[in-house]
Amino acid sequence: MKFVIVGYGRVGTRTARILQSEGHDLVIVESEREKVERARDEGFTVVHGDGSEESVLQEASIGSADAIGALAGDLNTNFSACMIAKEHGCRTILRIDADYREEIYDKYAADVDEIIYPERLGAAGAKTALLGGDFNVLADLTEQLSIASVQVPEGSPFVGKRVVEVELPGDAHIYAHGRHHEPMTIPLPQTEIEAGDSVAVMAAPEGLDAVRSSLRGEA
Repeated sequence: MKFVIVGYGRVGTRTARILQSEGHDLVIVESEREKVERARDEGFTVVHGDGSEESVLQEASIGSADAIGALAGDLNTNFSACMIAKEHGCRTILRIDADYREEIYDKYAADVDEIIYPERLGAAGAKTALLGGDFNVLADLTEQLSIASVQVPEGSPFVGKRVVEVELPGDAHIYAHGRHHEPMTIPLPQTEIEAGDSVAVMAAPEGLDAVRSSLRGEA
């Protein structure tokens, strides 16, 4: 498959590397010279320019791409890129930072194919969305991370906190959340943790015990 990735920051870089390792064709669109050079040094085809401009996306061959991942740190750039790509028949993946509220989500959700919160899902979620897959199917995305489900007890220090506010040891991340006896889904920015909730975390294998202890209030 062929993809256009707008933004070569942390999320764009990791997403591009995953897609490249799986044999997909991709073009990076990046406005910052330093990031352009870094992407080229890593072997990517790069268009230096503003991803919100149609001429730049056309240079990146948006017309023949299967999907666009608008993964820059600026929401306006990302949304503009998606709207241009939509006119060219592309699947559109819009990045929204984790601190945006539900009304922001609702404003853009109808116009794009997928909205992702990279701070919760990282490159795993971006890659899965680009391929049109199930967000729950994450086992194949990396051999360097492990996934675990943890139930949050009443004594946890995270009860009452928003999922996006949770900081875990070893750069671990919560990528899904569910109420007691309910299926887990990708949490919205305002989702608060309650006692008895379950969270799915992504962490380095050697750090899982510390993550579990932290969530349970045992650390």
